[in-house]
Amino acid sequence: MPTPINLYPIDDQTLGLEWDDGRHTRYALRFLRGSCRCASCVDEVTGQRVVFPEHIPENIRALEARAVGRYAFQFVWSDGHESGIYTFDYLRELAQQS
Repeated sequence: MPTPINLYPIDDQTLGLEWDDGRHTRYALRFLRGSCRCASCVDEVTGQRVVFPEHIPENIRALEARAVGRYAFQFVWSDGHESGIYTFDYLRELAQQS
């Protein structure tokens, strides 16, 4: 599995990741926050998403990115949300969609 080696802001609305396989990916912050898979954003019983990117303020910011082991990041968002864990595999999958 590829691993991020550099996480950096591209502009006020976009985050970039450089991976150890040479790939660079970009994420719109609103899309990334709206793609959270935590229990607050996806119903634990039904599996249905309850928070979507269009529900997220356009001016959302990632205030912090915390490493979770060697497999994920946990973002602290400007709307107070911080319970989501974004695995490296999931970030690669999201790069195809954003």
